[in-house]
Amino acid sequence: MKELTVQAKTENLDEVLAFVNQELETADCDYEIRMQIDLAVEELFVNIAHYAYQNMVGLATVLVEILSHPTRVEITLMDNGTPYDPLRREDPDLDLPPEERPIGGLGIFLVKENMDHVSYEYRDKKNILTIRKKLK
Repeated sequence: MKELTVQAKTENLDEVLAFVNQELETADCDYEIRMQIDLAVEELFVNIAHYAYQNMVGLATVLVEILSHPTRVEITLMDNGTPYDPLRREDPDLDLPPEERPIGGLGIFLVKENMDHVSYEYRDKKNILTIRKKLK
């Protein structure tokens, strides 16, 4: 398992994505799947950067593990910010025209739709959000 800890600031998103993609390349991850994973990691990291620490800057840790049988990746994002489970948010009503939908919620909906598994827990004063995706 590989680990990266950075300040939870949007300026560090490129570093986080590069870290994740380096691990995906070692697993010979398909481009389309990598784009789905990148979208999910971007959404989750930006949410931490914008909301976890209110007006302060804290840390975010990203763990990446390539698993086998079947080949898949597990990515965990952790922060010590305000406890918040984004999975409890109601999915947006996609039947409504975009201008009639409430703002927010579409990003986490896309994470849930594109990943094989998404889970959240609050443990040891940490938000822990884990995603899994088959790579082949």
